[in-house]
Amino acid sequence: MSSRPVTLFTGQWADLPFVEVCELAAGWGYDGLEIACSGDHLDVARALAEPDYLPAKRTLLDQHGLRVFAISNHLTGQAVCDHIDERHRAILPTRIWADGDPEGVRQRAAAELKDTARVAAALGADVVTGFTGSSIWHTVAMFPPVPAETIERGYQDFADRWNPILDVFDAEGVRFAHEVHPSEIAYDYWTTQRALEAIGHRLAFGLNFDPSHFLWQDLDYLGFAWDFRDRVYHVDFKDAKKHLNGRNGRLGSHLPWADPRRGWDFVSLGHGDIDFEGCVRILNSIDYTGPISVEWEDAGMDRLIGAPDALARVRALTAIQPPSAAFDAAFSTRR
Repeated sequence: MSSRPVTLFTGQWADLPFVEVCELAAGWGYDGLEIACSGDHLDVARALAEPDYLPAKRTLLDQHGLRVFAISNHLTGQAVCDHIDERHRAILPTRIWADGDPEGVRQRAAAELKDTARVAAALGADVVTGFTGSSIWHTVAMFPPVPAETIERGYQDFADRWNPILDVFDAEGVRFAHEVHPSEIAYDYWTTQRALEAIGHRLAFGLNFDPSHFLWQDLDYLGFAWDFRDRVYHVDFKDAKKHLNGRNGRLGSHLPWADPRRGWDFVSLGHGDIDFEGCVRILNSIDYTGPISVEWEDAGMDRLIGAPDALARVRALTAIQPPSAAFDAAFSTRR
């Protein structure tokens, strides 16, 4: 059994031209890209409107020996269920923000997610990774007191907005892999279970497994991967480190990344507290055969150092493969 492919998620590289990201990733030895619908990396509207757009992307990828297993539309997905405010204007394409009317933004974001499924199919990727947004995340502290029906309406809103999107995913033969993450409809174990229940466990909706968001919540990410093993459609590896010292809190204290007063931070892969060997072993156990995508985030390390370092670490980990026979098989061999 050969090592699984290792790809680079381009979301944190969207300030660079796509051709430059291809050159960097290929030069470092990545097998492919998880392409973000950001910058000039992938424009959903142009991909559908311009006949030469996607062929040119494929040619560029082929020239650098890079494959694409998944595309990401995290930023637009965030707007599907969210309470829309000035934060969204900074992350959304102008055509989706338009006049900023909240319901209009949500509707245009949903239409873009449908088109993202069509673009993924045309590009040959069978997974779209992303966020869902949430109309009830602001109630997470449960104060002022939150009536149960408010939470129910939140999950119904998610189902009402995402089921039509998932209908298009089904039609295109593409799956959506939601990244379980604070600020989303599914941000931990029980909310993931509830989100799946809300949409009737339909197969078009699965998970993008990223352990970094579990660590600072004190969640068992290995157990999560096992329990939701039939829904792990894609994997991002990103590291995190806790600094919960009695003053630094896990909610971040409204402090910027890398501020030493934060209770946790994202760091380059292998420099934090995630048990990535355990992650690889559990992925082997659940027969996940897709790529591992490096999502590089570290406010204290240059990405040109972090990205190749992360690749080397993942390559060493993916060499861990199940043996062809149990280690104790020899004990039962008859002489």
